[in-house]
Amino acid sequence: MAQVLYITANPKSIENSVGHRVGQAFIKAYCETHANDKIQEINLYEEEFPSVDRDILNSWEGMPFSELSQVEQQKMNALNQFIDRVTSADKYVFVSPMWNWSIPPRLKEFIDSIVVAGKTFHYTENGPVGHLIGKKAIHIQVSGGIYSQGPLTKMDHSHPYLKQVLNIIGIHNVEVLYVEGHDFDRERADEIIRKGISDAEKHAMTF
Repeated sequence: MAQVLYITANPKSIENSVGHRVGQAFIKAYCETHANDKIQEINLYEEEFPSVDRDILNSWEGMPFSELSQVEQQKMNALNQFIDRVTSADKYVFVSPMWNWSIPPRLKEFIDSIVVAGKTFHYTENGPVGHLIGKKAIHIQVSGGIYSQGPLTKMDHSHPYLKQVLNIIGIHNVEVLYVEGHDFDRERADEIIRKGISDAEKHAMTF
């Protein structure tokens, strides 16, 4: 039985979000073909999670845990528990829109909370080495314009960044599903979204 972590980064409702609709189709199809697997969801715009702040940064300065303040100890414990929750998964499904050619701020905050030296990777003389070896991920990226091909590919700082971060922590098997162009081509919007849902269902069967 595999543990799947379904991570969404969009404050919109399911009805008003293409990404949520495609993501839900993926999860539904996944559950139908992987009945024994367990799905956990983290909605980054609804669930509170420990984030890197001054107390966390102070705690990372090398001071013994016993010498940290009570607040710093509480925050470090919460962060470590959250990282353990995330790293216990075997597969990761990220669903996010492209905002200003990058990822939403809550997804960046999530990344900063889990990409921690000594927890999810460590440094060597040859560079960082990830600890999440053998795990896999898929990124469902939604954008109104077209960035996976054509003249605007260099403006996509969303999926390439997420893939690089996942590689650093040891996840090298990273699929991507682009659902894009529904704002650029309004006449084909429904067709584009239907295809995105169909593609998500196909990806889910083999993920």
